[in-house]
Amino acid sequence: MFDRSHEDLQFSSLYLARFASSFGFMTVLTLLPNYIDALGATGVTIGLFVTALEVARTVGIVPLGWAADRYSKRTILLGALALSAVAYLSFSIITSIDGFLVSRTLQGLGMTGTGLVGLALIGDLAPDDSRANYIGKFNAVRMAAGIAGTLGVGVLFALTGFDVVFGFIAVLFVLSTVGIWLFVDADQTSVEGFAFTDLALNRRILTMTSFRVQYAVAVSLVRKWVPIFVGVSAAQGGLAYGSAVVGAVLAAEKFTNMLVQPHTGRLSDRYGRALFVFVGGGAYGLVAMAFPFATTVEGLLSVSLPVAGTVTGAVAVAIGLNGLLGVADAFREPASMALFADEGKGEGITSSFGVRSLVWKPGSVLAPIAGGWLMGTAGIEWVFFAGGFAALSGVITFFSVLSWNHGRRALHQW
Repeated sequence: MFDRSHEDLQFSSLYLARFASSFGFMTVLTLLPNYIDALGATGVTIGLFVTALEVARTVGIVPLGWAADRYSKRTILLGALALSAVAYLSFSIITSIDGFLVSRTLQGLGMTGTGLVGLALIGDLAPDDSRANYIGKFNAVRMAAGIAGTLGVGVLFALTGFDVVFGFIAVLFVLSTVGIWLFVDADQTSVEGFAFTDLALNRRILTMTSFRVQYAVAVSLVRKWVPIFVGVSAAQGGLAYGSAVVGAVLAAEKFTNMLVQPHTGRLSDRYGRALFVFVGGGAYGLVAMAFPFATTVEGLLSVSLPVAGTVTGAVAVAIGLNGLLGVADAFREPASMALFADEGKGEGITSSFGVRSLVWKPGSVLAPIAGGWLMGTAGIEWVFFAGGFAALSGVITFFSVLSWNHGRRALHQW
């Protein structure tokens, strides 16, 4: 048993690592339109900018998940944090598309280690009857970092440039590494064999993946194309705003998610985690389909702001819709993570989260390429329509499989 102060230090160290990882990810996402314009990327190349990250994250899941369960989660996490520091420093010296793809690959490998293993450690430490609540708090830290990464970086980049931004991120990762080294204990358990195999065939996990494999397409399209929609030129269907406005739009999702997720996690522990997955996923699809209509209110508002410049009605609507996407995902995310943690506890919790990540990857890798093609041929609005449809298809499939295999009450009992 840990004493209370030691346990708090372990959680705090993991929260700091999660903050650093999310801050770095949101920084690159916020500055993605700048890289697109500076490097002259168009169409499918834009999709590759997203896909490079997802391919790297996919490649790392199985070996890192297996090693963390078999040997030491703490050691794997320390290595991932060190790699992340190197990756973000490399973003400050990019001069070509190939260089950007290399940095995205390093970023993706580091993110898999910090995200997957950090979440597994939280799931191990959290009590069984309030796991979604603890995961919700862990994710709220991620959202807080997202807000800081979008709002703060948008302004900081406008004033300084790439060097200061990515140097600051590297310092965050160094501090996180020190915190994990000093305060998080080595694992006391070791899982023999290859836990991925048994967990991938687990009946309850198969039911959850019937939703998740489709929902990955929705989130990969919508979340990645929101900053593109706000930041790229009008010639490509965007609103053509700078990094400060892009940051404000992205921060809206993180802010609402951060506020709501700890509460929805606690409620899903009480009323049924599957129900919250169903409701959150359906709401996400409906809001995503409304996004392209933001341009219809472009002329209803015009306000001049420092740094951001002129802000119109379309930006206000984009901020509101992205905030609603944050609320929808706050219903789904802690409930979904807790369901996978329940199945993996004692059997290979990192591997359980690894299965959760793996079924996400086909959609997250292929959808951006399809999104780039849709944007180049049919128009950027069809990216959001396709994403919304994928979310609605996922929740319908999930409800059908859940009811057929586990009964109608399973939506409330899981």
